[in-house]
Amino acid sequence: MRLVGTTATFTIGELARRTGLPVKTIRFYSDEGLLPPTERTDAGYRLYDAAAMARLELVRTLRELGLGLADVSAALTKATTVGELATRHVEALDEQIRRLRLRRAVLRAVAKRGSELEEVKLMNRLASMSDEERKRLVDEFWDEIVSGLEVDEEFYRRMRAGKPELPDDPSPEQLEAWIEFAELIQDADFRALIRGMSEQQSAQIKSGEFKQPADAWRDNWNAWMARAQEALDAGQSPTSESGQTLAAEIAAASARPDQDPSSAEFRAELADRFAAGGDPRAERYWELLGIINGWPPFPTTRPAVDFMIAALRG
Repeated sequence: MRLVGTTATFTIGELARRTGLPVKTIRFYSDEGLLPPTERTDAGYRLYDAAAMARLELVRTLRELGLGLADVSAALTKATTVGELATRHVEALDEQIRRLRLRRAVLRAVAKRGSELEEVKLMNRLASMSDEERKRLVDEFWDEIVSGLEVDEEFYRRMRAGKPELPDDPSPEQLEAWIEFAELIQDADFRALIRGMSEQQSAQIKSGEFKQPADAWRDNWNAWMARAQEALDAGQSPTSESGQTLAAEIAAASARPDQDPSSAEFRAELADRFAAGGDPRAERYWELLGIINGWPPFPTTRPAVDFMIAALRG
């Protein structure tokens, strides 16, 4: 320690010992203009006083918080306030945290699946998509599903309305669900499955076979599902009295005037239509969308649908 007038000063080495910072770091800050020397010796060595030491502690604190040299300099020269810098830095940290969570979700999925290199690249791209890109991917899926077909517009409007809405701070489960969802709607077999359902609907609309069962299912589906589940919970079989009563009501509501709802052939065709829409992947589509969007979990409908199919085939 030296005295310049009545002020105590310190060499870089002494400043390093008092602050615990390396000499190299202090010299770097000084060279960058963040810590100008108070004085210089006749030999040209830099000296720093107590105010410079306090300034150095402030520089260290701001750097530990992640601020860059330009932001530290702006704060020291009062070109901007520390509060303004903190706000900007919080936003940058939030974005960094979001990206780290995306990477973690991808790596978890990779570890779970034992993915190959190409799949890893695809998963990382999917996880990094913006909200707009995610919604566009779903729109493109449904565009392909109905392209060139005469379909029930209201039905497909409801299908399209379900869009992935990842929150700003998604959980690992939500991110993993989005990756699986995006892979599902890009899977050629799944697209062919849903396209086939749409083609079947289009053919039924053109032949006049669609409206009556579609209206009946829209009006009664939830009630039928509840009754099928009640029968399952009670341990009843599809061929039981309750199962056959339900099948008769489904057939009667679904039949056109020119069709016999008690006909085994008609009921078998109806069962086939139920089965065509009951692929587990179609249910998985909505299950994943529910996880992504944070919807309340819902139990699988597969057992109840299978009960109704078996009851119809009685």
